[in-house]
Amino acid sequence: MLLETTREENPLRKGMERERSPEPCVMVIFGASGDLTSRKLLPAIYNLAREHYLPSGFSLVGFARTSMSNEQFRQQMFEAVQEFSRTQPVSQPVWESFSQGIFYHAADYNDPAAYEKLVEFLIQLDRERGTMGNRVFYLATPPGVYSTIIQQLGISGLAKPASNDSWVRIIIEKPFGRDLESAHALNQLASQVFTEDQIYRIDHYLGKETVQNILVFRFANGIFEPIWNRRYIDHVQITVSETIGMEGRGSYYDESGAIRDMVQNHMMQLLSLICMEPPIAMGANAVRDEKVKVLHAVRPIQPDEVLDFTVRGQYGPGVIGGKQVPGYRQEKGIKPNSTTETYVAIKFFVDNWRWAGVPFYLRSGKRLPKRVSEVAIQFKQAPLLLFKNSRMAGLDPNVLALRIQPDEGISLKFGAKIPGQTIQILPVNMDFRYGSSFGVEPPDAYERLLLDCMLGEATLFTRSDEVEVAWDFVTRILKGWQQHPPEDFPNYPAGSWGPERASQFIETDGRTWRRP
Repeated sequence: MLLETTREENPLRKGMERERSPEPCVMVIFGASGDLTSRKLLPAIYNLAREHYLPSGFSLVGFARTSMSNEQFRQQMFEAVQEFSRTQPVSQPVWESFSQGIFYHAADYNDPAAYEKLVEFLIQLDRERGTMGNRVFYLATPPGVYSTIIQQLGISGLAKPASNDSWVRIIIEKPFGRDLESAHALNQLASQVFTEDQIYRIDHYLGKETVQNILVFRFANGIFEPIWNRRYIDHVQITVSETIGMEGRGSYYDESGAIRDMVQNHMMQLLSLICMEPPIAMGANAVRDEKVKVLHAVRPIQPDEVLDFTVRGQYGPGVIGGKQVPGYRQEKGIKPNSTTETYVAIKFFVDNWRWAGVPFYLRSGKRLPKRVSEVAIQFKQAPLLLFKNSRMAGLDPNVLALRIQPDEGISLKFGAKIPGQTIQILPVNMDFRYGSSFGVEPPDAYERLLLDCMLGEATLFTRSDEVEVAWDFVTRILKGWQQHPPEDFPNYPAGSWGPERASQFIETDGRTWRRP
């Protein structure tokens, strides 16, 4: 059953958001020769240009160690847009106009002279392209050089607006630290150079349409808002599964693992949006205040409790999509005896009035059978006494599933009578999909987030206290894992849904994992 919406009832984006045009500015991308810039940032910025969201005179400066001319960098970025842009083919008129504002600055991140030259060049762009002293600095580098760049931006004076009419902002990529101590230290350093309202800690999951729609779905619909609590909800499952392995990220991932890579940021953010109370307004701090309250209410898992509330896994050799794939320890850049987890399952409790006693099950893993991210809210089962003599073909409780990727949308499972002379009940799905309902492809998450930063809209970015509260929770688990090292890695074959203990983990509570 597919829910369709008419264009008359739901006006499309066309012409609706043209007021979302920021002031002229320069974006400086540190790490511009890297994979993130090619795969995500340049295609996103190009699409903003294509859809007329960028201001006139917008300029982009790539800053990296790799030696390159302006023309070489432009050609590299053109090839990236050709390969990774969601809109194809590349519009030559748009690219020709857009690329005139692309420049490259080759230098070491710790060279003070390089930042002095950058200051001069940005002033030149202000004069020649009318960028008015407005700057966005994007840290797309390995996390190890974040501190160096932030310090150099402070020393060079680039962190301060040139006048009362201009602004400076910095976007910091994840991971923001690797535990509570390092996250706190990075926050302290950043706050010495920038003010909190200048700092945009990015989590691209928050730019996805379904994630943004969680607040609208919860608080704009009278049929769901009253039942979004412990009285009607049995439990919640949050799943982020990937079919891929390391994809060249082995060295980074072996120092990170699933809990740092996915849980501390993406999944904790999803949890806070699902659980938060309605904010007093849709402003950045009002929304983030409520998210922080949720994170404070999450019951800590102490180090000696980790075996009761968490499950770790690491994939071995197996089959994905009909192809044999190696185990984690055979991947490039991975230590042959690595104990880094590629799968994690955690049971959370949010100890507040709305959610008391409702378990939240989170799981994330590499080399699982299907690429999917979803939040599934399972409601309590109706008594069904009225239908005790009827045939019920595996009638399950009602489940509301918010699909984040792929096929972004929302589905609701409920029981319906099969046509015929007797009462037979079968579960059916009512399904909403963004693409088919609105007739437009959702913008990439980075498009929304980059535009928001240029506009000074921080709602979809994480605040310093959010980061530290989430790391506090995760750091306790990491300490517990250090005390209880895994003895059975690898413990699930690639292509399976994770270790057997993960199934037992939830079945002990009388529940089962969804098969998306």
